[in-house]
Order: sequence, then structure tokens, then C-alpha cells
Amino acid sequence: MNAVATASQLRQRQCQRNTNRLDNTVAQQLMSSLDDAWTMSDDGEEIRRNFRFKNYYQTIAFVNALAWVAHQQDHHPDLEVGYNRCVVHYSTHSVGGLSENDFICAARIDLLVSAEH
Repeated sequence: MNAVATASQLRQRQCQRNTNRLDNTVAQQLMSSLDDAWTMSDDGEEIRRNFRFKNYYQTIAFVNALAWVAHQQDHHPDLEVGYNRCVVHYSTHSVGGLSENDFICAARIDLLVSAEH
């Protein structure tokens, strides 16, 4: 794995069923490939991003597009959904922290919003 993959390189990858937990150094390097709005928890076990929208319809349209990405990659985030916001949490529960899959999906989600805004 190339620890300093660009967002474009991450988007071209597919999530893997058998994956390993990333050490904090690699996770920090991969964070630099994502939009600056993504943050990593202090314990290094998840990444999250808060998305804001004009209304409920746009929020749910985003959630539906995100659900399609999650289904295609077979890697599903935890979501907090409100009227005009969605907080996306990625963590690979099977490894007890972050894996490359989390960064692949986050990079794909970044592309969804960059096309919108």
C-alpha cells in the first residue's frame, strides 16, 4: 500500500474484505489525501466529516448517493442525519480502528460533494 496515495488514487481502489488496521502514522498520511474538513478522532479509531446542505431534500439526496457508494464498496459508515446536515463516521469495526477502506470511501464521498458545490 502506498501510504501517501492521492485522493484520485484512493478513489480508484476497491475496498477489501480482508484488511488490516492502519497504524497512526499511515492514517495521518492518508488524512492529507482527503478534504481538510475530515477529522480523525484523538484515539485514531475513526474519521468523520460534517456536511451541510440548504434543506432536507439535499441532505437526503446526499445520504442516498452515499448509500450507493457504501453498497458498491460493501463498506458502510455510521451516519447522523438532520434537516440540513449529515455527519459521516468511518471506522472498520472488524479491525477495531481505521483501515484503508475508510479512506477509499471518504475520498469517494469527497467527490460526491465537490460535484455539488
